[in-house]
Parts: sequence; structure tokens; C-alpha cells
Amino acid sequence: MPSLAPHIPAVPGSGIRRIYEIAAELDDVVSLGVGEPDVPIAPHIRDAAIAAWQRDETDYNPNGGLLDLRRAIVGKLAERNGMHVDTEQVWVTIGATQALYLAMQLTLAPGDEVLVPDPGYTTFTMGACMLGAVPVPYALTPEREFLPSIDELEAQITDRTRVLIVNSPSNPLGRVFPESTLRELLDLARRHDLWILSDEVYEAFTWTGPHISIAALAAEQGDDRVLSAFSFSKTYAMTGIRVGYLVTPPGLSATLRTLQEATISCVAPPAQRAAIAALTGDQQHVADAAAHYRQNLEVVTSALDARGIRYLAPGGAFYLWVDVSYASDGDVAGWAERLLLHHRVAVAPGSAFGRSGEGWIRLCLAATEADLLTGIGRLPDPASDLAAAPAAESTPEETA
Repeated sequence: MPSLAPHIPAVPGSGIRRIYEIAAELDDVVSLGVGEPDVPIAPHIRDAAIAAWQRDETDYNPNGGLLDLRRAIVGKLAERNGMHVDTEQVWVTIGATQALYLAMQLTLAPGDEVLVPDPGYTTFTMGACMLGAVPVPYALTPEREFLPSIDELEAQITDRTRVLIVNSPSNPLGRVFPESTLRELLDLARRHDLWILSDEVYEAFTWTGPHISIAALAAEQGDDRVLSAFSFSKTYAMTGIRVGYLVTPPGLSATLRTLQEATISCVAPPAQRAAIAALTGDQQHVADAAAHYRQNLEVVTSALDARGIRYLAPGGAFYLWVDVSYASDGDVAGWAERLLLHHRVAVAPGSAFGRSGEGWIRLCLAATEADLLTGIGRLPDPASDLAAAPAAESTPEETA
């Protein structure tokens, strides 16, 4: 058959999905690898989607999404994010995954460079490679409390750099960037005339203070360089319904309408009706989910403390970044596969999120307390010299 496009082989696979697929062939697996909420969808959200199907609301709708949903998002952004936009700046997408890709389509040409966090969500790199762009990782390490070094980041910028990706709360780290760091990143982008792509999927789950949207900080200075990606998936346990949205600077509606028409046309109306119900309905189920994840965090960190296993105390999201370098021998991906095959525990290997993730694993806290304790209990014992080490590589105000 004819050859594929030359950039396609460069698109990396997902190390998270590899573990997921192996686990699917096994029995009795304790699944702590995939970021899937373990709480049920709220009945009013489910019922809104069912009602849309029953009244045959299955036709095309505007490329940007149903006007009712876009208006609801505009209200939410003003109330919860400090972002004041109009409906033409809100584009409903098939999850945040498509929102991120849509933003990259807008800003990246083949050969352009995009600065991606390392460790960082795998789609950042995958999406860039699919466009023939070049992902350039910037390291987030324990030595700097998993915050970017502005000096090192600036040294990586070339005349091909176009986009800086910021993810707070972070997947996989759970790290929440303080306002001072967000302002430094904004200043950096301004100095080099870069776009900022802000992934805010885990905005509803922060443990150390309110979520801060970098676009709101940019707006204070009249700066229109931020594209913000949001999702209903994690906040409202709607991962399979696939609704997200991209918030853009003004003046891009004609371009975005063309891009949406050429790629997805529009998002399914029943899914959008569910999203409207999610935003405008009772939010107690979100608060309950946050309390559940926070309780799980306390249970797991206590168990890890008792065993002397190091971790990053997260500021948000529902993950825990755990140091298993004492056991993984420089190949945490292979180690995670053996843990799954021999001990039936699925975790996400840190190397799936970038080179800086070697020796770490990501645990998903969206699980039962029993599963979490079982999974933690099957981790190998650390070396004696690590048993007395502090549990976290974080600042006091970040500790959960």
C-alpha cells in the first residue's frame, strides 16, 4: 500500500494506554492507572442527555456548539475563572483532547516548536507530532519542587518556538502553579511573543487554594495570547460523553468555524444538553467528589508515610506522584508491567509522561479506599536508607 505521511511514525504511543490494554486481558486487577472518576454521573446530567435523545435532538448544530451551552460557559468563566469573554470566544469540542488539538492547529505549523511540561500529559506531545511540529520538553523536577525554571525555559526558546503549554493543576503531578509562577510564565511568553496553551481540566479539584486561570491574569494587562482548554470529563464524571471547550482571544471566530467544520462539524446535541445540565444544575455532586478524592489522598499518603515511600504532596487533581526509583532500576515502564503481571496492580509509569518521569509512577486516587490500600500494599518495600526519608518533595503550604 502507499506510504503514510512521513511525520506519522514520529507520533509516540501512550504508555498509559499500554498498561490499560494489558490490564484489560487480566482478571482481578486493582486499577490505579487510568484517570477515570469512580463516582457516578449525577442523575440530572444523565437525564438531560436521555431527554435529548427521546425528543430526537440529533440534528446538526452550530460549529461552536449550542448557544445555550456557550452562554452557560460564559457565565461559568466569569463566576469561577475571572475570565470575561463573549460566546464567540467559546468553542465546544469533543473533550479537552480536541480542544488542545484545535489550539495547536491554530498556532503550529510543521517544524514549529512547542514547549511541553516534562512530566506532562501525553497528548501534548502526541498532538504536536501529529501536526509535524516539534515538542520541546521543559523539566519539572523534585529539586525545583516540580516548578519550571524560568531561566532554563527561556534558554530553550528558539526562533521556531511558537507555543508554551501550561498545565495547572498538573496531570500527572497534581502540582498547582502559584500565581507568581503563572505571572512569570506570562511575562516569558510576552518577551518572546509566544502563545500560551493552558490546560485547566482539573480546575475543580484543588487542595491548597483556589484555581487560577492564566488567561484572567493576562486580561489584566490586555494580553490576548492565551488559549484555554477545559473539560466536563473529570469535574462531572463525564469522560465517555466527550464534551470540552476551548476559550480563545477575540477575533478568531471565522477561522475556528472553518476548522471545526473541517474536523468534527459539531458535538452531539445530547452530549451538549448533558453539559448544560452539569453547569447550570446543583453542584453538590462535584463537592462530594472532591471530598472523596481528598479523603483518599489522606488515606494513601498516610499509608505511604508509614512505609517510607516518597511522593509529591499534590496541590490538586486526583493523582499522586510516587517515587519508586528504589525498585524500578532505571526502567519504570518495564517495572510497571511486571507489577501488573505479577501483582495485578495497574499504575501509570512516570516515563509515559516524559523523560523526567523516570523512576516515578502516577496513582489515580479516583478509586475505592480498599483498592488504594491494596495497591499500595503490593508495592515493594523501599531500601532501608529511603525508609527514613521525608515523604514529600514540596513546600509546607503545598502539603495536603
